[in-house]
Amino acid sequence: MQGNPQQFLAAKTLLALALAAGPLAARAGGIPVIDAGNLQHNMLTAMESVTQTLKQVEQYKTQLLQYENMLQNTAAPTAYIWDQAESTMGQLRQAMDTLQHYKQQAGGIEAYLDKFQDLDYYRSSPCLKGGCSAARWSQMTEESAQRGTQVQKQANDALFRGLDRQQAAMQSDARQLQKLQSAAQGATGQMQALAAANQLASHQAMQLQQIRALLIAQQTAVATRQQVLADREARQQAAHEAATAPRIGLTPNPLNWLSIKH
Repeated sequence: MQGNPQQFLAAKTLLALALAAGPLAARAGGIPVIDAGNLQHNMLTAMESVTQTLKQVEQYKTQLLQYENMLQNTAAPTAYIWDQAESTMGQLRQAMDTLQHYKQQAGGIEAYLDKFQDLDYYRSSPCLKGGCSAARWSQMTEESAQRGTQVQKQANDALFRGLDRQQAAMQSDARQLQKLQSAAQGATGQMQALAAANQLASHQAMQLQQIRALLIAQQTAVATRQQVLADREARQQAAHEAATAPRIGLTPNPLNWLSIKH
Protein backbone atom coordinates (compact mmCIF):
# COMPACT_ATOMS: atom_id res chain seq x y z
CA MET A 1 0.00 0.00 0.00
CA GLN A 2 1.50 3.26 -1.12
CA GLY A 3 1.02 6.51 0.80
CA ASN A 4 2.51 9.22 2.91
CA PRO A 5 4.68 7.82 5.78
CA GLN A 6 3.13 10.41 8.08
CA GLN A 7 -0.33 9.03 7.28
CA PHE A 8 0.74 5.44 8.10
CA LEU A 9 2.31 6.60 11.37
CA ALA A 10 -0.79 8.51 12.37
CA ALA A 11 -3.04 5.58 11.45
CA LYS A 12 -0.97 3.13 13.49
CA THR A 13 -1.02 5.46 16.44
CA LEU A 14 -4.78 5.86 16.34
CA LEU A 15 -5.22 2.12 15.92
CA ALA A 16 -3.20 1.51 19.03
CA LEU A 17 -5.22 4.06 20.94
CA ALA A 18 -8.47 2.54 19.72
CA LEU A 19 -7.43 -0.91 20.80
CA ALA A 20 -6.39 0.34 24.17
CA ALA A 21 -9.46 2.48 24.79
CA GLY A 22 -12.13 0.38 23.02
CA PRO A 23 -14.78 -1.26 25.23
CA LEU A 24 -14.33 -4.90 26.11
CA ALA A 25 -17.24 -7.34 26.03
CA ALA A 26 -17.30 -10.21 28.55
CA ARG A 27 -18.25 -13.74 27.63
CA ALA A 28 -19.11 -16.64 29.83
CA GLY A 29 -16.22 -17.65 31.93
CA GLY A 30 -15.02 -14.03 32.58
CA ILE A 31 -12.72 -13.93 29.53
CA PRO A 32 -12.72 -10.41 27.99
CA VAL A 33 -13.21 -10.12 24.23
CA ILE A 34 -13.01 -7.22 21.78
CA ASP A 35 -16.21 -5.67 20.45
CA ALA A 36 -15.43 -5.78 16.68
CA GLY A 37 -18.31 -3.51 15.67
CA ASN A 38 -17.38 -0.80 18.11
CA LEU A 39 -13.70 -1.14 17.13
CA GLN A 40 -14.50 -0.66 13.45
CA HIS A 41 -16.51 2.45 14.24
CA ASN A 42 -13.66 3.86 16.29
CA MET A 43 -11.20 3.12 13.48
CA LEU A 44 -13.30 4.94 10.88
CA THR A 45 -13.68 7.91 13.18
CA ALA A 46 -9.95 8.00 13.82
CA MET A 47 -9.12 7.77 10.12
CA GLU A 48 -11.47 10.64 9.31
CA SER A 49 -9.81 12.70 12.01
CA VAL A 50 -6.37 11.91 10.61
CA THR A 51 -7.49 12.83 7.07
CA GLN A 52 -8.89 16.15 8.22
CA THR A 53 -5.71 16.90 10.16
CA LEU A 54 -3.50 16.13 7.16
CA LYS A 55 -5.67 18.36 4.94
CA GLN A 56 -5.28 21.20 7.41
CA VAL A 57 -1.52 20.66 7.46
CA GLU A 58 -1.40 20.82 3.65
CA GLN A 59 -3.49 23.99 3.67
CA TYR A 60 -1.17 25.59 6.23
CA LYS A 61 1.82 24.56 4.15
CA THR A 62 0.29 26.08 1.00
CA GLN A 63 -0.50 29.30 2.86
CA LEU A 64 3.05 29.50 4.17
CA LEU A 65 4.44 29.06 0.66
CA GLN A 66 2.10 31.79 -0.57
CA TYR A 67 3.18 34.14 2.20
CA GLU A 68 6.83 33.39 1.45
CA ASN A 69 6.27 34.11 -2.23
CA MET A 70 4.48 37.36 -1.37
CA LEU A 71 7.36 38.43 0.84
CA GLN A 72 9.88 37.66 -1.88
CA ASN A 73 7.91 39.48 -4.57
CA THR A 74 7.41 42.59 -2.43
CA ALA A 75 10.90 42.79 -0.95
CA ALA A 76 12.98 45.68 -2.28
CA PRO A 77 16.71 45.29 -3.05
CA THR A 78 19.04 45.78 -0.12
CA ALA A 79 20.87 48.48 -2.11
CA TYR A 80 20.17 50.35 -5.33
CA ILE A 81 23.01 50.83 -7.82
CA TRP A 82 22.53 54.00 -9.85
CA ASP A 83 24.90 55.80 -12.18
CA GLN A 84 26.04 59.32 -11.35
CA ALA A 85 24.33 60.57 -14.49
CA GLU A 86 24.13 64.26 -13.67
CA SER A 87 27.75 64.51 -12.53
CA THR A 88 29.06 62.47 -15.47
CA MET A 89 27.16 64.44 -18.08
CA GLY A 90 28.11 67.72 -16.44
CA GLN A 91 31.80 66.92 -16.60
CA LEU A 92 31.50 65.70 -20.19
CA ARG A 93 29.64 68.80 -21.32
CA GLN A 94 32.10 71.07 -19.55
CA ALA A 95 34.94 69.42 -21.45
CA MET A 96 33.36 69.70 -24.88
CA ASP A 97 30.81 72.52 -24.89
CA THR A 98 32.35 74.62 -27.66
CA LEU A 99 29.06 76.19 -28.72
CA GLN A 100 28.68 77.79 -25.30
CA HIS A 101 32.21 79.13 -25.59
CA TYR A 102 31.44 80.56 -29.04
CA LYS A 103 28.28 82.27 -27.79
CA GLN A 104 30.06 83.80 -24.82
CA GLN A 105 32.98 84.96 -26.93
CA ALA A 106 30.88 86.42 -29.73
CA GLY A 107 27.97 87.66 -27.62
CA GLY A 108 25.41 85.14 -28.88
CA ILE A 109 24.90 82.44 -31.44
CA GLU A 110 23.76 84.91 -34.12
CA ALA A 111 26.80 87.11 -33.54
CA TYR A 112 29.01 84.05 -33.89
CA LEU A 113 27.34 82.99 -37.14
CA ASP A 114 27.73 86.50 -38.55
CA LYS A 115 31.48 86.07 -38.47
CA PHE A 116 31.16 83.73 -41.46
CA GLN A 117 29.69 85.30 -44.60
CA ASP A 118 28.52 84.24 -48.04
CA LEU A 119 29.34 85.32 -51.59
CA ASP A 120 26.81 88.16 -51.71
CA TYR A 121 28.32 89.74 -48.63
CA TYR A 122 31.81 89.80 -50.09
CA ARG A 123 30.56 90.97 -53.49
CA SER A 124 29.11 94.07 -51.84
CA SER A 125 32.20 94.67 -49.72
CA PRO A 126 33.57 98.25 -50.12
CA CYS A 127 37.09 96.88 -50.47
CA LEU A 128 36.15 95.06 -53.68
CA LYS A 129 34.62 98.23 -55.07
CA GLY A 130 37.66 100.37 -54.54
CA GLY A 131 36.53 101.68 -51.18
CA CYS A 132 39.59 100.48 -49.32
CA SER A 133 43.21 99.76 -50.01
CA ALA A 134 44.74 96.43 -50.93
CA ALA A 135 46.45 96.40 -47.55
CA ARG A 136 43.07 96.60 -45.79
CA TRP A 137 41.70 93.73 -47.90
CA SER A 138 44.75 91.68 -47.06
CA GLN A 139 44.25 92.44 -43.37
CA MET A 140 40.60 91.36 -43.54
CA THR A 141 41.63 88.14 -45.25
CA GLU A 142 44.23 87.39 -42.59
CA GLU A 143 41.76 88.10 -39.77
CA SER A 144 39.19 85.78 -41.32
CA ALA A 145 41.76 83.04 -41.80
CA GLN A 146 42.99 83.42 -38.21
CA ARG A 147 39.43 83.32 -36.86
CA GLY A 148 38.70 80.19 -38.88
CA THR A 149 41.82 78.50 -37.58
CA GLN A 150 40.93 79.31 -33.98
CA VAL A 151 37.38 78.02 -34.10
CA GLN A 152 38.45 74.82 -35.83
CA LYS A 153 41.14 74.28 -33.23
CA GLN A 154 38.65 74.82 -30.41
CA ALA A 155 36.11 72.43 -31.91
CA ASN A 156 38.72 69.72 -32.51
CA ASP A 157 40.15 70.17 -29.02
CA ALA A 158 36.70 69.78 -27.50
CA LEU A 159 36.08 66.63 -29.49
CA PHE A 160 39.33 65.06 -28.35
CA ARG A 161 38.70 66.07 -24.72
CA GLY A 162 35.37 64.29 -24.89
CA LEU A 163 36.97 61.20 -26.40
CA ASP A 164 39.67 61.22 -23.74
CA ARG A 165 37.11 61.48 -20.94
CA GLN A 166 35.05 58.67 -22.42
CA GLN A 167 38.06 56.44 -22.82
CA ALA A 168 38.96 57.00 -19.17
CA ALA A 169 35.36 56.33 -18.08
CA MET A 170 34.99 53.06 -19.97
CA GLN A 171 36.61 50.99 -17.22
CA SER A 172 34.42 52.43 -14.46
CA ASP A 173 31.34 52.02 -16.66
CA ALA A 174 32.25 48.36 -17.19
CA ARG A 175 32.53 47.84 -13.41
CA GLN A 176 29.19 49.52 -12.90
CA LEU A 177 27.60 47.26 -15.49
CA GLN A 178 29.07 44.19 -13.80
CA LYS A 179 27.52 45.24 -10.47
CA LEU A 180 24.15 45.71 -12.12
CA GLN A 181 24.34 42.32 -13.81
CA SER A 182 25.21 40.62 -10.51
CA ALA A 183 22.29 42.33 -8.79
CA ALA A 184 19.94 41.21 -11.56
CA GLN A 185 21.14 37.61 -11.38
CA GLY A 186 20.74 37.55 -7.58
CA ALA A 187 17.16 38.86 -7.58
CA THR A 188 14.87 36.56 -5.55
CA GLY A 189 11.52 38.14 -6.30
CA GLN A 190 9.57 40.17 -8.79
CA MET A 191 10.25 43.45 -6.96
CA GLN A 192 14.00 42.92 -6.93
CA ALA A 193 14.01 41.76 -10.56
CA LEU A 194 12.04 44.84 -11.60
CA ALA A 195 14.39 47.12 -9.68
CA ALA A 196 17.40 45.48 -11.35
CA ALA A 197 15.82 45.93 -14.77
CA ASN A 198 15.17 49.61 -14.05
CA GLN A 199 18.77 50.16 -13.00
CA LEU A 200 20.06 48.42 -16.13
CA ALA A 201 17.77 50.60 -18.26
CA SER A 202 19.05 53.69 -16.48
CA HIS A 203 22.64 52.66 -17.14
CA GLN A 204 21.83 52.13 -20.81
CA ALA A 205 20.16 55.55 -21.00
CA MET A 206 23.24 57.21 -19.57
CA GLN A 207 25.45 55.46 -22.13
CA LEU A 208 23.18 56.75 -24.89
CA GLN A 209 23.47 60.26 -23.46
CA GLN A 210 27.25 60.04 -23.59
CA ILE A 211 27.14 58.79 -27.17
CA ARG A 212 24.84 61.69 -28.01
CA ALA A 213 27.27 64.16 -26.46
CA LEU A 214 30.14 62.76 -28.54
CA LEU A 215 28.06 62.98 -31.70
CA ILE A 216 27.25 66.62 -30.93
CA ALA A 217 30.93 67.39 -30.47
CA GLN A 218 31.74 65.65 -33.74
CA GLN A 219 29.01 67.52 -35.59
CA THR A 220 30.24 70.79 -34.09
CA ALA A 221 33.73 70.16 -35.44
CA VAL A 222 32.37 69.22 -38.87
CA ALA A 223 30.02 72.23 -39.00
CA THR A 224 32.83 74.58 -37.95
CA ARG A 225 35.06 73.23 -40.69
CA GLN A 226 32.30 73.67 -43.25
CA GLN A 227 31.66 77.24 -42.12
CA VAL A 228 35.32 78.18 -42.43
CA LEU A 229 35.62 76.61 -45.89
CA ALA A 230 32.41 78.24 -47.12
CA ASP A 231 33.56 81.65 -45.88
CA ARG A 232 36.96 81.22 -47.52
CA GLU A 233 35.48 80.08 -50.83
CA ALA A 234 33.01 82.96 -50.88
CA ARG A 235 35.78 85.48 -50.19
CA GLN A 236 38.04 84.01 -52.87
CA GLN A 237 35.23 83.92 -55.43
CA ALA A 238 34.30 87.54 -54.78
CA ALA A 239 37.94 88.61 -55.07
CA HIS A 240 38.32 86.68 -58.31
CA GLU A 241 35.23 88.32 -59.80
CA ALA A 242 36.44 91.76 -58.79
CA ALA A 243 39.90 91.14 -60.25
CA THR A 244 38.64 89.92 -63.62
CA ALA A 245 35.79 92.40 -64.05
CA PRO A 246 36.24 94.87 -67.00
CA ARG A 247 37.43 98.26 -65.89
CA ILE A 248 36.53 100.22 -69.06
CA GLY A 249 32.86 100.74 -69.86
CA LEU A 250 31.30 100.75 -73.34
CA THR A 251 31.17 104.08 -75.25
CA PRO A 252 27.54 105.19 -75.68
CA ASN A 253 28.07 106.65 -79.23
CA PRO A 254 31.21 105.12 -80.71
CA LEU A 255 32.84 106.86 -83.71
CA ASN A 256 34.07 105.17 -86.82
CA TRP A 257 37.42 106.82 -87.25
CA LEU A 258 37.90 105.31 -90.72
CA SER A 259 34.89 107.16 -92.05
CA ILE A 260 36.14 110.58 -90.96
CA LYS A 261 37.76 112.52 -93.77
CA HIS A 262 40.86 114.49 -92.91
